[in-house]
Amino acid sequence: MSENLSTVARVRNPHAGVPFTAEEMSDDDVAAALEDVSVPTLLLSCIHMSGDPAILEGTLRPQGLFLNEVQGFMSEEDQAAARALALEVILDWRDRGCPEPEPVGPELLKAMMDWLVCEDVPDEYVRMLLEEMELDGTDARANAPLADPDAAASFPVVVIGCGMSGLLAAVRLQEAGFPYTVIEKNEGPGGTWWENAYPGARVDVGNHFYCYSFEPSDHWSEFFARQPELQAYFQRVMDKHGVDEHVRWGTEVTKAVWDDESATWSVHLDTGETLVARAVISAVGQLNRPFVPDVPGTFDGPSFHTARWDHSVDLAGRRVVMVGAGATGFQIAPAIADEVDHLTILQRSAQWMFPNPNYHERVGPGVRWALRHLPFYGRWYRFLLFWPACDTGLVAAKVDPDWEPQDRSVSEANEMARVMFTEWITEQLEGRPDLIDKVVPDYPATGKRTLQDNGSWLRTLKRPNVELVRAGVERVEPDGVVDSTGAKHPADVVVWATGFRVNDMLYPLRVVGRGGVDLREHWGHRPRAYLGMTVPAFPNFFCLYGPGTNLASGGSLIFHSECEVRYIVGCLAAMAERGLAAMEPRQDRYDEWYERCQAELARTVWASPHIEHSFYKNVDGDVHCLSPWRLVDFWAWTRTVDLEDFLVRSASVPRDRERVER
Repeated sequence: MSENLSTVARVRNPHAGVPFTAEEMSDDDVAAALEDVSVPTLLLSCIHMSGDPAILEGTLRPQGLFLNEVQGFMSEEDQAAARALALEVILDWRDRGCPEPEPVGPELLKAMMDWLVCEDVPDEYVRMLLEEMELDGTDARANAPLADPDAAASFPVVVIGCGMSGLLAAVRLQEAGFPYTVIEKNEGPGGTWWENAYPGARVDVGNHFYCYSFEPSDHWSEFFARQPELQAYFQRVMDKHGVDEHVRWGTEVTKAVWDDESATWSVHLDTGETLVARAVISAVGQLNRPFVPDVPGTFDGPSFHTARWDHSVDLAGRRVVMVGAGATGFQIAPAIADEVDHLTILQRSAQWMFPNPNYHERVGPGVRWALRHLPFYGRWYRFLLFWPACDTGLVAAKVDPDWEPQDRSVSEANEMARVMFTEWITEQLEGRPDLIDKVVPDYPATGKRTLQDNGSWLRTLKRPNVELVRAGVERVEPDGVVDSTGAKHPADVVVWATGFRVNDMLYPLRVVGRGGVDLREHWGHRPRAYLGMTVPAFPNFFCLYGPGTNLASGGSLIFHSECEVRYIVGCLAAMAERGLAAMEPRQDRYDEWYERCQAELARTVWASPHIEHSFYKNVDGDVHCLSPWRLVDFWAWTRTVDLEDFLVRSASVPRDRERVER
């Protein structure tokens, strides 16, 4: 009997909720837990538990949708009534032994989607969203082992980087049976979440969406977790999947060179060693190498970039000058303002921000309980976070050429965003016209990285020991910083919150392809790759978070990376299974893709000539790092590999008699 029960437990849908008893969770305990949860999400979980969709026809329903507003603008009275209804359903389900709910049919699932987000979810999105939600308990993006294990075993892969995307690539390569080695310059996983340990560092995508679709977490302590918890998440995923034994920690790749005759890459390490691989996956990302402007002078005190935060420096009672107030400075200032004697913030241009009251909020115990125990609560909650950020931001980013004036906004939707954001800023600064002039941007909304605010930034700027200066840096002196207006700001510590070398893709890594072509020289200031991943003359070389894949209009880089990794492993599987030595994108496909991307980007606010000091732009003012495409399109384009897009070479055909195989 116990063996049969164990078998049942093993096959239970992992999202169907961990069963519990009245002894473990009393009626009062359940009622208390429900005070924390998202009520619309809770009601959909009730449909699974009861099998009755009548809730969808009732009066208790969400009234609207906005990013990170998880109660659907329901009144307090309606929320209370909904919790009372849900309590009855949950207690009945508990007392029946928490049976695994029956699968829900496609028509009802679509109706549940529409109900939760208060609008029709177009059919083209439904398939993508169902894959993301995994309601059937199946990881559709997982890679089955290759039919011929020997084919996979003879195809070693080197992954450069063990951040979010590199770790993901390792997990998927392992599933497919490819031998792999990950080279990571740091001493642990996480990439940006290993390196950016500055005070206040946290994610700006809701954590219950900012995690791998196949490794959701019910343990987040905050809705937008801070760096230590994020790094610990990637550590747990690595440990669970046994990736650690495949990683060379504290080691850096200096160069990768393609050998045409053997169809292999020689990967040179800073240890002096060389690894030989059939394929290389670059997972170094875009926000990897800090940028510190080259300014004249010498400062005698501690001075460091935010991604290289010196934790040995005590800021208490000291005068700090922070250069830059983008996404990083926006987080640091509120975190250190209490302890410093004085904080001067030098900012060349203001940043648009929008309200997010949950930005610093802790996750209540009831939420964690619901995620773990209520059927599909976590899956619907993930959908609720995803949908408002799924392509809707593109509407405000698109330029209407007939709209005027373009230096203020680029369309009617963009103007509406500007008005909303401006009201959010100015209503917090009543009686401070001096600050309003400094913090309300003079360029179109969403044109640069838009920040999320719970009021902490503007409260910090109103403190008597904090000064915001709208200026750049002219030079540093032994005891301070001179700004671009000539004013000097005394300092004991200088912090450079000046971002990263986003447009210097792969820097300082040197990648040498066929015929000795250097990739960064080939790119110049215009990094580009077919679907953001592959480049002609660089066979079997793949980029993750490469050119044209950063997201500025919503979504999650984890979602994007899962799409990319599925595509890349699909390419590797095609080569291994078909006995191919090499593949690279056709030049015409590559050129066409680049031209389409540039044409589309030129019609977005990110390319507006009225925006200065944007890391989205290269030295020529063009945008190459961002994706202008809908998430649903990128998902569709990367689901399968079309070998018609590639030049492929059979392992049995010498290089001098290369032929194109279709």
